[in-house]
Amino acid sequence: MNPYILAARQAVESQYDGICNIIEHQKVKDPKTKKSNFIENVVKEEQACKVSYEDIYVNTETETQSKVVTKIKLFIAPELDIKPGSKIVVTQKGRTTEYKNSGEPAIYDTHQEIMLEKFKEWA
Repeated sequence: MNPYILAARQAVESQYDGICNIIEHQKVKDPKTKKSNFIENVVKEEQACKVSYEDIYVNTETETQSKVVTKIKLFIAPELDIKPGSKIVVTQKGRTTEYKNSGEPAIYDTHQEIMLEKFKEWA
């Protein structure tokens, strides 16, 4: 790996202050009953990461109020394959929160960025 990219990656990863587990919702067939069910399958465990929050103020029709939308972004190693729709359970600063990967990641040499939303249920 290019030493400059390696140094940049180490700088990015030095900011990671959380860990996460990546969970996929997978269809499995019961061999006895032949019925299909869905299970939660942990595909990656205890991956170093960082979750960042950004509030965006959106103008509404009234001049006195603005709607606040929070963008939640996960920073994690670029080589990990995290599928859209995966559940991502993050523990950061002593709190554990369940999120859902809401789309394709932006992948860079030093990290990847994945937009998250709070997990409610499997689709």
